[in-house]
Amino acid sequence: MAQALAVQPDASAGSGKSHPWMTLLAVSLGVIMVMLDGTVVSIANPVIQAELKASLSDLQWVTSGYLLALAVFLITAGKLGDLFGHKRIFLIGVAGFALTSLAIGLSGSVGALIALRVLQGLFGAMLQPAALALLRSAFPGEKLNMAMGAWGAIIGLSSAGGPIIGGLLVENVSWQSVFFINVPVGVIALAVGLWVLQESRAQTLSRVDWLGVVLLSGTMFSLVWAIIKAPEWGWGDPWTIGFIAATVVIGAIFLFWQSRAREPLLPLSLFRNVSVSIGTGLMIMVAFSMFGAMFFLTFFFQGVHGLSPMESGLRMLPMSAGMIVASPLAGVLIGKLGPKITIAGGMLVTAVAMFLMSRLGMDAAFIDTAIPFVLLAFGLSPVFVGATEIIVGNAPEDLSGVAGGVQQSAMQVGGALGTAILGAVVSSKVAEMFVGNLGSAASAIPPKDLALLEKAATVGGGGLQGLPEPMGSLITKAAHLSFMEGLHLGFTVSTGVAILAALLALFVKAGRKTEGAPVHVG
Repeated sequence: MAQALAVQPDASAGSGKSHPWMTLLAVSLGVIMVMLDGTVVSIANPVIQAELKASLSDLQWVTSGYLLALAVFLITAGKLGDLFGHKRIFLIGVAGFALTSLAIGLSGSVGALIALRVLQGLFGAMLQPAALALLRSAFPGEKLNMAMGAWGAIIGLSSAGGPIIGGLLVENVSWQSVFFINVPVGVIALAVGLWVLQESRAQTLSRVDWLGVVLLSGTMFSLVWAIIKAPEWGWGDPWTIGFIAATVVIGAIFLFWQSRAREPLLPLSLFRNVSVSIGTGLMIMVAFSMFGAMFFLTFFFQGVHGLSPMESGLRMLPMSAGMIVASPLAGVLIGKLGPKITIAGGMLVTAVAMFLMSRLGMDAAFIDTAIPFVLLAFGLSPVFVGATEIIVGNAPEDLSGVAGGVQQSAMQVGGALGTAILGAVVSSKVAEMFVGNLGSAASAIPPKDLALLEKAATVGGGGLQGLPEPMGSLITKAAHLSFMEGLHLGFTVSTGVAILAALLALFVKAGRKTEGAPVHVG
């Protein structure tokens, strides 16, 4: 059943439109916490691996468990914001994220770390769609792309500071301290949010589609679980095929129910807008290309190059710092040129950056990585700003929370796909090349030890120090060479994905939202 409803502001709580730039500041403080967490965790991974005796699979779960929780709960969290107030949901997310960060820092095992990261992901899912919805409410009409550009610059600033802060803390304090830092940031975000934010909620929606929540959660869990476990099980394994089949079946039931529910969790009419649909696809592809390939760069710097966490953070600084300039510029270009040319151009620049990274040498100097990093900043910024703006900006205001959830879900699914698929590609290539790079020395190593050395090679050869010479030098060199060949293949695949995304962007249309227009919720 379809029901057309008019968007009305929440008169009792205020729409937040009287203080748009203060709203931007308030929600940015919350998201800065999330961005710092994401950046410093990647810097801390090698130390976590050493201190907690974590395997590569464990480290992937530190990231993937968080992604799984986000992917399952994002759209539901966005809907809760639409119903009960985006400010309320945002502040709950901020408080929960800070508290779980504190608990992670106090944990002493990799199992507890992974479990708390999952819980942290649930609170992150509450925070992010609500932040986008608050921006959507505060910046109506054509000003939204300017806000998204400023939003991207703030995220770039926090990303730029993350590697440096994370490197300093890991190197001079402990890996736990990179989580403790979220606590003061969260307290400030909570205080400013309580003071500045005005409540924004839908007036036309009145209920939670609980059956839709169950069906969508089952669909997203089956999909992301299959993606995460496929590298371990194998893509042709019955378990992998079974979870993919469950995704299709439960997903089909979910879509059928959404077409019948009076107030569906995810109104299918939202995707009748071409820009929303293509923007969602672009977010998946750019996250696949970026997060999947970037997962292994920390191991390149610390494993192959032997850099400290602080030095690794400085090597990654050009990309994060570049976003400070590139994101506002992207907002201006989208306003002048439209999303089609801007996003397609950005993806082509991203493809060039990925291609350059696929040619990195084992002894790559700072400038060799700085150039593609800067290109990535100017390539990815138009895509992140543009895709977010056309998804959230073209959605009716009553569905801004759901639209924010769709945008974030697309990013998390793409990131999970990239980490799993490119991780499998890189690991497979390393395994294929390692024995050959060892040469005749491989026959002198027991099969059990050879398998352990091969696993060490997949993370850049970290942990191989202290092996007896001359065999130690030979094994380390073979591990580094094998890892580089895997890394090159991973970035080559990312280059192809970026080119496909550029072609997809040519079909984007800049259909703009109209305030007060009917919202079709069924």
